Amino acid sequence: MGKVGRSASEEVVLQLIRSKCIPVLLYATEALCIPNHGLSSLDFVVNRFLMKLFRTGNIEVINDCATFFNFPRPSYLINCRVTKFLAKYWACPNIICEIMCKI
Repeated sequence: MGKVGRSASEEVVLQLIRSKCIPVLLYATEALCIPNHGLSSLDFVVNRFLMKLFRTGNIEVINDCATFFNFPRPSYLINCRVTKFLAKYWACPNIICEIMCKI
C-alpha cells in the first residue's frame, strides 16, 4: 500500500496482494496444525487490509467486497490447502507415508 498508494484501482491492489502477499502468508500452512484462534488472527489481518483498501469499517461491506472480488479469507485457503496436502500424502507410494496413514 505504501508503494501503490491510491494510484491503482482496487482490482490491481487485490491482484498484487493475491499474487505476492498471500503465498508468503500461507507458506507451509498445510503442514501445520493451526488452532482456530490462529486462523482468526490471519483472517483479521486480511479484514483490516480490506477495510483500509475500501475505506470502511463495516465488516458486512468487507465481506461483500471480498465475495465480489473473489478474495477468500486465509482460513478458507488454508483448509483447502490442508485437504489437498492430505490427499497427496495419502496417495503417496512411499512406505513411511503408508505407515503414517495407517496410524
